[in-house]
Amino acid sequence: MLLQNGYCVTLTGRRGELLEAAASESDVGSDAVLCHAADLRHSEEVDRLFDAVIARFGRIDLLFNNAGIGARAVDVDELEISEWQAVLDTNVHGAFLCARRAFGQMKAQDPKGGRIINNGSISAYVPRVNSAPYTVSKHALAGLTKSTAVEVVQDGITANAVCPGVTKTTMNNRRLEYDEQRTGMTFEELEKNASPLGRRLVPDEVAALTVFLATEGASGINGQLLNVCGGRVLAA
Repeated sequence: MLLQNGYCVTLTGRRGELLEAAASESDVGSDAVLCHAADLRHSEEVDRLFDAVIARFGRIDLLFNNAGIGARAVDVDELEISEWQAVLDTNVHGAFLCARRAFGQMKAQDPKGGRIINNGSISAYVPRVNSAPYTVSKHALAGLTKSTAVEVVQDGITANAVCPGVTKTTMNNRRLEYDEQRTGMTFEELEKNASPLGRRLVPDEVAALTVFLATEGASGINGQLLNVCGGRVLAA
């Protein structure tokens, strides 16, 4: 959606072939897209990523912190420490490393300014059973969003978080399959109960808010956690 709105976009993640596949789905010319494989848990790889973006496009106007994983849906005492650490390393530490580099670039460039948008979750308000690592990480991301917002605003930068509800993704499909076994409800019933809308959200509904937050019209929005959940938080 950012490409459709005229942005040059860098896609990053650990698997380069998936980045290329995602880029190929757009009908925008290849000059507007950079695919750069990186493991965002490691500062040196984040530095190489940002150096590549600046070399290619000259500046950074928007960071969308979207990297995130979950852990096995089990009780806390059954979690391996490595599973807990993997979620925090990706969802929190990786987001911090990217926000850190983006802030530095945005306040140094001419003209300075930009947008930092974190992909949060309503899990920061409405935790699910057997989701401690993911839920904790989204609480932490809310804190990162707010603390970043008060630091960056003097440099023409805003920091906000988009907090999706139950959204139709591969990760959420796995969660609903687990909930089928846990609750005895069917997949279709779980989808219907996902929000007061009677359905799950779709990614484009979340992306639309992200695109708006990147615009000049959103320059007065800073430090906010913005829910896209069909009213689930209100109904919880």
